[in-house]
Amino acid sequence: MTGHQEREPSLPQGEEKARAVRRLFDTISPRYDLVNRVMTFGMDAGWRRRTVRELALPPGSRVFDLACGTGDLCRELAAAGHRPFGFDFSHGMLLAARTHAPLVEADILRLPVRDESADGATCGFALRNVVSLADLFAELARALRPGGRVALLETAEPEARLMRLGHRVYFRKVVPAIGGLLSDREAYSYLPRSTAYLPAPNELLVMLREAGFTDPRRLSLGGGVTQLLVATRA
Repeated sequence: MTGHQEREPSLPQGEEKARAVRRLFDTISPRYDLVNRVMTFGMDAGWRRRTVRELALPPGSRVFDLACGTGDLCRELAAAGHRPFGFDFSHGMLLAARTHAPLVEADILRLPVRDESADGATCGFALRNVVSLADLFAELARALRPGGRVALLETAEPEARLMRLGHRVYFRKVVPAIGGLLSDREAYSYLPRSTAYLPAPNELLVMLREAGFTDPRRLSLGGGVTQLLVATRA
């Protein structure tokens, strides 16, 4: 996987990455929602609502929320009249979840579901945490029916130079400080660095096409600090 910025040599790879990510989220789960609200100035709630709207699915649709964490997107999906099902491999995050949706402890690269069993899928800020994005997109294509929709929310870097510089300072200096004050500084130092795992935006769209999705689009949110990938299962 080619990152959109130089790969940091200290970042774990393969199964080591999977173990590190699971430990990290187990550690920060008790105050995860609080830190999210503070470090995004509450904008993450609006981004999740936009994610659900961009699914463009009728009420009653069955939607899988991958890496569901504490259930933020599951709650938004339920509020929109959908039937959410959450999947996460962090036991700590599932214990901290606040949702009535059914939750399953599972690796999202190997979902315990039948082929074509969902109408849609969402994922919030977890693309950079999986071992293989290509495998994730292939698993999404397997789990969704033809015509099913995906809406995948992830961090991004603004295109404007000054915005990009300011965002880097905030993400790499301020976010770890907030995390250290409210939760775990080491974890919130790793999370900004983990953006190095992400391919460039155009590569993400190509990967979705190659996995079997049509009309992939990338929407820029929050002045470019967040991106939303939407596509339809062929």
